[in-house]
Amino acid sequence: MKKKMKRYYLMLFDILAITISMLLALVLRFGMNIPTIDLYFCFEIALVVFLIKIFVYHSFSLYDSLWEYASIEELMQVVFAVLLSSAVTIFYMFTQSNPLPLGVLANALMLELIIVGGVRFSYRVLRRYKNHRSLTKQKFDRNLLIIGAGATAGMISKEIMNRPETYGYLKGFIDDDEAIQGKSLSGVKVLGNRYDIYSVAKKYSIDEIILAIPTVDKKARIEILEECTRTGCNLKIVPGITEIIDGKVTMNQIRDVEIEDLLGRDEVALEMGKIKGYIENRVVLVTGGGGSIGSELCRQIARYSPSQLIILDIYENNAYDIQNELLKEYPSLNLIALIASVRDRENIEDIFKKYTPEVVFHAAAHKHVPLMETAPREAILNNCFGTLNLARAANKYNTDRFVMISTDKAVNPTNVMGASKRICEMIIQSYAEISDTKFTGVRFGNVLGSNGSVIPLFKKQIETGGPVTVTHKEIIRYFMTIPEASQLVLQSGAYAKGGEIFILDMGEPVKIYNLAEDLIRLSGLEPHEDIEIKITGLRPGEKLYEELLMQEEGMTKTPHEKIFIGKPMFADFKVLMNMLDNLKSVIDRKDETVLREQIKIMVPSYRPNDDLNKEFIDNGCLKDFELSYKAIE
Repeated sequence: MKKKMKRYYLMLFDILAITISMLLALVLRFGMNIPTIDLYFCFEIALVVFLIKIFVYHSFSLYDSLWEYASIEELMQVVFAVLLSSAVTIFYMFTQSNPLPLGVLANALMLELIIVGGVRFSYRVLRRYKNHRSLTKQKFDRNLLIIGAGATAGMISKEIMNRPETYGYLKGFIDDDEAIQGKSLSGVKVLGNRYDIYSVAKKYSIDEIILAIPTVDKKARIEILEECTRTGCNLKIVPGITEIIDGKVTMNQIRDVEIEDLLGRDEVALEMGKIKGYIENRVVLVTGGGGSIGSELCRQIARYSPSQLIILDIYENNAYDIQNELLKEYPSLNLIALIASVRDRENIEDIFKKYTPEVVFHAAAHKHVPLMETAPREAILNNCFGTLNLARAANKYNTDRFVMISTDKAVNPTNVMGASKRICEMIIQSYAEISDTKFTGVRFGNVLGSNGSVIPLFKKQIETGGPVTVTHKEIIRYFMTIPEASQLVLQSGAYAKGGEIFILDMGEPVKIYNLAEDLIRLSGLEPHEDIEIKITGLRPGEKLYEELLMQEEGMTKTPHEKIFIGKPMFADFKVLMNMLDNLKSVIDRKDETVLREQIKIMVPSYRPNDDLNKEFIDNGCLKDFELSYKAIE
């Protein structure tokens, strides 16, 4: 009711403003000797003029805007509304006899614009004055600093200053542009450049820093955020430019700075047409569809309108969660969730026979290295023979494309899990030689935030007060985000011809020890002071570093800058089937020592981790370690 009454009051004021504008315009033209005929004319057409103008004002939302937050957009609304309404009323007047002189009408237009707009904006001026007075008397829990002084920073600062009791007190801006140093934006000064962040934060007792430069490049963003982490302040960031659909940013969109921001992964450019070409109107099966990568693949696939999406997972809770999420997001999606194990050959064949999937993304796997070292039999049964069951069924029921998710741990493996994934690669490469199905694999490193990965573990350890445990101070890993990995898997599927192992550009390798320090700082704490970092020693099968490419594979480019192809290394189908039969007979004997020996026969590059890690350190490889994918042939 209060909102409606406010609207009615504004309408009554506008009627008064229109009347005053016209009378003042007549006075300016004729003084106090206004012709009687002109006054009568004004009274005769008053009702029609009021209706025209109020209708136009309403059409321009002059009664819906929040004038306490009025800006240039609202000013332009007032200008256009007054101009259009005046044009319509002038046209109407000239259809009547004895219209008013054009000079009077021009003066009335200008006066109306001043009064209608002035009163509305005076509300903001009075509110700003009131807020400023209260700010000088009030103490706030948080002092804020904004990095950037462009359009995005301007939008954010206005919202903060209009609601300081909610967001805190804005102390200033940081910007590298020398031309604006010391100048003000919305009445708040630019206090320095990126190299002044630490000193400014200490001088002004800053509690929270907001990075408000959505277009900043990867290198600059990392440099700025690293400087911000030194301050110990709470860090926030606006979404990337691709996430800001309408060009406007609000405080609700601002999020905490995550470790992904510090690692500086770039946006992935996709060839949407090629991906859509092999997914749209097709039956798509995702094994391990409830897992970290599998569930994200399902989210991405759903956007491309498959005729049916089948989520296959052995863990019912994960499958249930992603099923509900997708049905809410895509109500018309033909979605089926199946609870099944890839190890069950008969069940897998029944599923393929019933649904005849045309595209398969195979993400189901045991992936935890230390656990698989103590359960090698389970790793082989699930990873290798699960993949074999799927490959057989895909070949038999004429699946068009089969994309298997592999890992950098399959390269010169030092653990059973990595060796099992190398055997999986061998399976799909050998099937590619004898099948019409395009069998292919995609190899990449660690995925940020995936189940069981180091980031969630570190976060839990920090939440409980530490210590944060790192297995070795020199251990390094490649990282990419879950959406990035999933998008590149879909893109790789579009390039599949059969037998390729696609290798994803993982960016620069990251020291896990440094990662732990960054996460502690992002939590507003100081490593080694507030939170201890404890070195626990390498776990069974753990490698100090990971590789994406075996020396013999070489590398060729694809149309996508982040996707490469390793040359096929194994293609003899009959030999592999014999080796797998031998592996199965060894598994049935339940002798882990013999099983490991059989794995070595199948994967000659499989070596225990101790010797390899010692060699890596002794040779000083950590100092000049370079990514193998950069040596492209």
